[in-house]
Amino acid sequence: MKVGIIGLPQTGKKTLFQVLTGSQVHEAGGPSKPIPGTANIVDNRFDRLAGLYQPKKETRARIDLVLLPKMEQEAIAKGDIFRDISDVDALCHVVRAFEDDAIYHAAGSVDPLRDVETVNSELLLHDQIFLEKRLERLEVSLKKIKDERQVKEFELLKRMQAELENERPLRLMHLTEEEDQLIRSYPLITRKEMIVVFNVGEDQLADTSLLERVRELCAAGKMEAMTVSAKVEAEIALLDSAEERQEFLSDLGIVEPALEVLASLCLKALGRISFFTVGKDEVHQWLVRVNSPAPVAAGVIHTDLQKGFIRAEVIKYDELIAHGSEAELKKAGKLYVQGKDYIVEDGDILNIRFNI
Repeated sequence: MKVGIIGLPQTGKKTLFQVLTGSQVHEAGGPSKPIPGTANIVDNRFDRLAGLYQPKKETRARIDLVLLPKMEQEAIAKGDIFRDISDVDALCHVVRAFEDDAIYHAAGSVDPLRDVETVNSELLLHDQIFLEKRLERLEVSLKKIKDERQVKEFELLKRMQAELENERPLRLMHLTEEEDQLIRSYPLITRKEMIVVFNVGEDQLADTSLLERVRELCAAGKMEAMTVSAKVEAEIALLDSAEERQEFLSDLGIVEPALEVLASLCLKALGRISFFTVGKDEVHQWLVRVNSPAPVAAGVIHTDLQKGFIRAEVIKYDELIAHGSEAELKKAGKLYVQGKDYIVEDGDILNIRFNI
């Protein structure tokens, strides 16, 4: 599962990608081809658990990121950028909200809302063009022979076309499993979940007015929104210790690190939650699909655990932190034994009992 980072030129998406992945992008102004990377999930719960158990090994969950070429008119006209975008599972749109006279803006001025709508319009237009061409081919085909599957697809695509003409992204549509199967292989970009990341200046970090201004726009388009200062995050990444980083954040008045917020939104966009396995040997964070039963989560750890699943011993993260140790938790009767039907929740700490 991949999150694609997109944006207009000079938005700071390359800097953010470098901070998230720890890798360097050497192409001036951004890449001409997609650049893959992997980012650790930044999660305060993992750090708390590692501090509690002091394990020999710490393993964070990771997600795949792709830095996509900048959305310039030439790239849009050629269409290559849309092929790259359709290859990812969710989108992170980095939008410039910082003022800096030394960095040009393609539109001549900084206007975050305009830029969000500009990119959204291009994505909507791409899907409209694709649907028009597909509907034309289906119409020709249906004149020759009435195929039931194609009739259903034609009707579905007409509904989708109406949504796009009303400037509504396709992710707003609820599709049945059968409908999803009909179009699953199509490169429909506006079906993908979208995170809008406003790249602000250091002096804007405590200002929530921008998010208030885009609240209605994001709600209407089913988009998540957040602010980050890619420049500040790059400076934090250079600090040697967690104590220095925390002091830096405190000086700026930042309660929740932006990268932790972004990681959480990426997981939400991908339909994933975190669970943990803990002990003196290792504290490990795992990712599993939302609404997964315990045996499926066990299979993420190892296929043998899913095949031989007997039960899951479940600790709730908040209850563990509140009681301070597993021993105190057990005294309070807060260790839960769950069977195959248990749906794993975000933050669960699991100990899988199995037999092969």
